[in-house]
Amino acid sequence: MTPLLLGHRGTPLLHRENTVPGFQAAIDHGLDGVEWDVRPLGDGTLVLHHDPQLTDGRWLRELEQTALPKYVPTLEAGLAWAVETGAYVNVELKAECGRPGPWVLQTLDAIRVHGLTGQVIVSSFSPLILRTSLEHAPSIERGLLIHQASRLGLRLPALMRAVDATALHPQSKLVSRSLINAAHAQGWRINTWTVNDAAEVQRLVALGIDGLIGDVPDVLLIARCP
Repeated sequence: MTPLLLGHRGTPLLHRENTVPGFQAAIDHGLDGVEWDVRPLGDGTLVLHHDPQLTDGRWLRELEQTALPKYVPTLEAGLAWAVETGAYVNVELKAECGRPGPWVLQTLDAIRVHGLTGQVIVSSFSPLILRTSLEHAPSIERGLLIHQASRLGLRLPALMRAVDATALHPQSKLVSRSLINAAHAQGWRINTWTVNDAAEVQRLVALGIDGLIGDVPDVLLIARCP
């Protein structure tokens, strides 16, 4: 079985990241879906954007939707696209937005309103955000993001159980056969990021990886080569 293949913020080397054209390009290239980032504006509007600031330096938390550049999609626009295309989506809830306020609940509610509960996994570096997600919308799957080896210690199983995560999302350099075997023994999937090297794709596939997230569709598609 080949792994799930997701475009990292769409196709950032072909289109501006976290934009609908970039998401569509990922699907057109044959990927299963995309990963995107959710952030709140100052007026409460939820948008798809990785950094807390626009490229011109303006802070998203200080903007209203009317001041937003046209290339930045709202969460509503992204979810409507997912409904239309059937794409699988990894929705990252940005941990640096602070404690899980109303924007987390609004994101989860929007996913449910669009009927995408089975088509989405929400991920975060913040166990607190994932715990809030579990309590508010237990039917939406959760993935714990990991970027440091120190987070892969003895506390990890307890942490995963506390948020009832179905997947672990480690940075690709942290993925080993022992990690995958241990995760699978616990019933967790391993979806890893950001994989842009052909040899790394082959290594991870040989280990039994469940999902790959990367910037270059053609590199990810190597996972489907016999």
